[in-house]
Amino acid sequence: MDVSRRTDAGLGAFAGLVGGLAVAAVLAGQGRLDLSEPLRVDPPIVGWLAFLLLNACGGALYGWLFRFQPGRLAASVGGGLLFGLLWWAGIWLTVIPLITATGPGWSVAEASTTFPLLIANVLTWGIAALVFHATGTRVIGDRALTGPVAATGVHIRHRVVIVGGGFGGVATAQRLEQLLSHRPDVAVTLISESNFLLFTPMLAGVASGSLVARHVAAPLRATCQRTTIRRATVETVDTDARTVQIRSSHDTAAESIPFDQLVLAVGAVPAFRGLSDVAARAFTLKTLADATELRDHVIGLLDRAENEPAADVRRRLLTFAVAGGGFAGVELVAELHDLVRDVLVYHPRIEPDELRFVLIHSRDRILPELSVKLGAYALELLRRRGIEFELGVRVTGASRGGVSLSNGASVATETFVWTAGNEPAPLVRSLMSEAGGSVLATDENLRVEGFQDIWAVGDCASIPDSDRDGQPCPPTAQHALRQGHQAADNLVAAMDGRQLRPFRFRALGMLVVLGHNTAAAEIRGLRFSGLLAWFLWRGIYLAKLPGLEKKVRVLIDWLLDLVFPRDIVIAGSQDARRRGSGGQGGAS
Repeated sequence: MDVSRRTDAGLGAFAGLVGGLAVAAVLAGQGRLDLSEPLRVDPPIVGWLAFLLLNACGGALYGWLFRFQPGRLAASVGGGLLFGLLWWAGIWLTVIPLITATGPGWSVAEASTTFPLLIANVLTWGIAALVFHATGTRVIGDRALTGPVAATGVHIRHRVVIVGGGFGGVATAQRLEQLLSHRPDVAVTLISESNFLLFTPMLAGVASGSLVARHVAAPLRATCQRTTIRRATVETVDTDARTVQIRSSHDTAAESIPFDQLVLAVGAVPAFRGLSDVAARAFTLKTLADATELRDHVIGLLDRAENEPAADVRRRLLTFAVAGGGFAGVELVAELHDLVRDVLVYHPRIEPDELRFVLIHSRDRILPELSVKLGAYALELLRRRGIEFELGVRVTGASRGGVSLSNGASVATETFVWTAGNEPAPLVRSLMSEAGGSVLATDENLRVEGFQDIWAVGDCASIPDSDRDGQPCPPTAQHALRQGHQAADNLVAAMDGRQLRPFRFRALGMLVVLGHNTAAAEIRGLRFSGLLAWFLWRGIYLAKLPGLEKKVRVLIDWLLDLVFPRDIVIAGSQDARRRGSGGQGGAS
């Protein structure tokens, strides 16, 4: 835990204790709350001490999760009230009954008995949020408002430019904001083609309609408040002149941004391995636009199939093929399966047995990142749901209405999604040739080989992993986040003439959602599957989603998805809906 986060946790513990003391004093004086019953302790003073201890722990959790944000009192109080509700449901309705052997109090009758505790918790955490904000303002001050963006009249000694607004780039910027909070002579600029950080682990949920697209994207200006954000495309990097040439739009002139230190976090793009017809016709799943377009396309095909009399055309419309058996491909085919079957209620002339879902993978087993046992579990589970697998074969081509395979077979479909590999972005490829290599390789300190002032993190870099005998780190979000933090540490150390630290990180685990409220997970050698793994997947990724507002919106999306069928509104134009029927880049 970094120093500033420890400070937030400490302030949160203090605020939770103060809030608990205030509410305890009022309610105890009125004789309206007795904690000896729910905690099953005697004498009552022990119950109150336990209550205050729980509040201190909860306050530390609140501070660690939500952090101090100056100038956002309303958001802090709103977060405190929500935290109080969740704390009541999680602790007093679930954990405490389990500890006292009474069982979770999830029934209406049992929940009603702890209603006074609900009032106490909401009041406690509302007050705690006020105390947290007031104490943070006094102790921390304007930490989030003063930082690497230089004040007027201050001489800039160092210019740091970050290219890429994904996990790695944003993690680098956020860490620099912490390290340089009292260094107005350092200016940090983040350049990104979009104005948001996309939470890619939830992208398949957007494609399946279980999540609203905007809810899985956090605005960069809110996420990195002390960093200068430039929404633009980087065209070239001049390593000799130390400048980055950007263009904000097609009709604007190019602009040069000088840098003293450059961090590349541009990610990767789909690799079609020379298959130009596949590149022209396959859907991809890299951006919010990709996910939204795919969802609209699938729903549009169902509209067409319901009124299609020709059996062969109808079969092609209702066949959905995905290439790639890694996390992205498996999660997507499972989510598409759930989407289509969930909205069949609106298409009574389509029979469930007319649907066909096919996953094509070049290896002999799916999910090679997981253990053999969990991979086999996922394969068998999805097969039981009716998903077909073409294993050990490759896609060799795509044409109007079909995909050809290396075993001579073909799949007639108008929905073909490519998730079968990535390659460096064009900007990275230009630097690779300049550095004289075939990949953007870094040393263990995250510095690009051949350069002293260029660093690289995330999917665009080949970073040696000490836990894998120097093999490249896997392209996962958890690695990109830690690499961003380490790159910021080493960058500041290099500016100050201090020793650099090598990147070391052991993956915490892997999780893959398999649709239909099931998942598979492998965490620190422990394996989970089924409903428990699904809860783990949702809980962990919800906690990692940036911003309280986005967490609440995604949670509401998930709750609504459990109750109502998925929305079938197509917001795009008619041309967008017919992309799969011969339009540019379509799958037909």
